[in-house]
Amino acid sequence: MVTDDLVVAVRPSGRRTRITTRFVTQHTRRRRHTPATWLRGGGLSALVFALPAIFVFGWFSWLPIVKSVVMSFQKTNLIVTTWVGLANFHRVLADPLLPIAIRNTLWFALLALVFGFPVPLVAAVLMSEVRRWKGLYSVLAYLPVVIPPVVAVLLWKFFYTPGPRGVFNQLLGSVHLGPVLWLQDKAIVMPALVLEATWAAAGGTIIIYLAALTSVPAELYDAAEVDGASVWGKVWHVTMPHLRGVLFVTFILQILATAQVFNEPYLFTGGGPSNRTLTVLLLIYNYAFGTSLGGRYGEATALSVMLAVVLAILSVLYFRLTRRWSTS
Repeated sequence: MVTDDLVVAVRPSGRRTRITTRFVTQHTRRRRHTPATWLRGGGLSALVFALPAIFVFGWFSWLPIVKSVVMSFQKTNLIVTTWVGLANFHRVLADPLLPIAIRNTLWFALLALVFGFPVPLVAAVLMSEVRRWKGLYSVLAYLPVVIPPVVAVLLWKFFYTPGPRGVFNQLLGSVHLGPVLWLQDKAIVMPALVLEATWAAAGGTIIIYLAALTSVPAELYDAAEVDGASVWGKVWHVTMPHLRGVLFVTFILQILATAQVFNEPYLFTGGGPSNRTLTVLLLIYNYAFGTSLGGRYGEATALSVMLAVVLAILSVLYFRLTRRWSTS
């Protein structure tokens, strides 16, 4: 037991008065965790029940990761394996296609953030203000997510058909524009891919934002309306502060997803025209399967490991830099 005395001098009417306040702090003894207490607390039975899930997760998740890291130091055709050390990493870094793939991936990620990140937020805010048919709008917004990604890309590839008979070109022709070579023009092929990717992925983010908006107290909107705030003022001063944590999470998730884009470049253009849509993941695929079965698996896994390390470092730095902003 620890006792501290605080002495306060007070002088009412010229007289000194001594006031003593006693603070008592009791140090309770913490319970020590030992193997015996762990067993008595049911730790062994919990471990036995968790072992099957741990085994399945480790076998199908962590074991392939460990094997990929080991393979990045090997030259193999999956039958004959030779240890080559860092040679795979040197060959990947010396590949002239790597800077092109990195530049295209960054360009795709930038376009997806500039155009694709605000769209779900604006749509969720507008849908939250709708008084009727809110459930129908939510279903329509989420419908693209239900469509298999390959089917969605092939559907949009049909829409992007060049010439006046393409769906989008027919729409442009109705206002005397076009036709546009959507997937053949080097200047617009990447925005065309971003447009489809935004349409396909926005629904899930909209649902997340709608769920977060339900936690905003209605009294805050009423108070803002009494203060004369406009619709934009209510969104900026009430809605956005409550969505701050969700926005920080969805932002980093979108960066990680766009850095690993594969379906759109592979199914739309195969990396063309003139490598304008060659991304890092598509380059990894080309290393492993682009030439023939039994290709450059060591280089493919080496580039995969480098990409994973870069994304892990980026995630750690992002969460450290935004920890205070996302919780304040």
